[in-house]
Amino acid sequence: MKHFGRAAALAGLLVSLWLVWREDPGTVLGALRAAGAGLVLAALAHVLPMIANACDWRSLIRGANRPSFGKMLHLVWVRESVNSMLPVARVGGELVSFRMLRRWGVRASSAVGSIIVDMQLTVISQLLFTMVGIGFLFAHAQSGTLRLAGQLAWGVVVLMPLLLLFALVQHANPFERITRVLNRITSGKLAALVGQSAQIDQSIKLIWRRRAVVLRYLFFWQPLQCFLTSLEIWLALYFLGARVTLVEAIVIESLIQAISSAAFFVPGGLGVQEGGFILIGGALGLDPATCLALAAARRIRDLLMFVPGLIAWQFSESPGRTAVRGAGLAEQRSAVGEASRRGAGR
Repeated sequence: MKHFGRAAALAGLLVSLWLVWREDPGTVLGALRAAGAGLVLAALAHVLPMIANACDWRSLIRGANRPSFGKMLHLVWVRESVNSMLPVARVGGELVSFRMLRRWGVRASSAVGSIIVDMQLTVISQLLFTMVGIGFLFAHAQSGTLRLAGQLAWGVVVLMPLLLLFALVQHANPFERITRVLNRITSGKLAALVGQSAQIDQSIKLIWRRRAVVLRYLFFWQPLQCFLTSLEIWLALYFLGARVTLVEAIVIESLIQAISSAAFFVPGGLGVQEGGFILIGGALGLDPATCLALAAARRIRDLLMFVPGLIAWQFSESPGRTAVRGAGLAEQRSAVGEASRRGAGR
């Protein structure tokens, strides 16, 4: 899988370079040079949707050990960095998130449950925003635009039954059932995992039963996150000299997210994002050079935001820090145990 990811990244990079070469590299570089520091501002604006994501994800976790807002923001930063920059098929960030949540004292079932429900709700909201983007393209249809909107609409039609199945499966205790089957295959060697899997299923159900939290996630936090991410697009285009409305920026963001999600196996969406920006931007009247400059602006964001995120992740995973943290926890447990013994003695 690792080799496939690297091959996909190399192929995507070659496609990106070919697209830039075909549309005159001088024009694209000239647009980027003219935008200058404005693209840095647009890149740093990504902190805003990360804040919204930290708030909505944190709302799914209950209990005394729920991480602080600062920790959740750090978690979102690391997860996005891993999923965006490494050949992990956009699931490596979730595995890293689980490790970090466990390290912070969150129960395994609560950690897994929050990650899975966060993924489920994100898929649902992305589908809704994709439908909004397609509707906008249909409303402003020209011949090429109508063809693109039709292709995206068929993609949504294909995904709808899968989404419905995705929503129904959660009520069938999938983790417990799968673990029971594996336990029988391995002659009872996974018996201890059956109970943990049942706890994960229960944790997922409990989150979905908190309707106010789920509705707030879908109809407040996720729209806010999409709006703030679209603000990045609007700012980048503004500094590139292209005047688009905020609604058009939202359409571009919603559709590029759908295309990038469909190409999850390509690290960073290399090549796919560039082609997607040309298709969607062209449908909205943007010239190819501006679309490629916009794609490059997103790459600038990746470098400024996600490369430091990978460094922060590696720093937090370093053996020294892990050992110090483990020693600290051991001292705390020892102190608690000593206090308990003294209390019992009295």
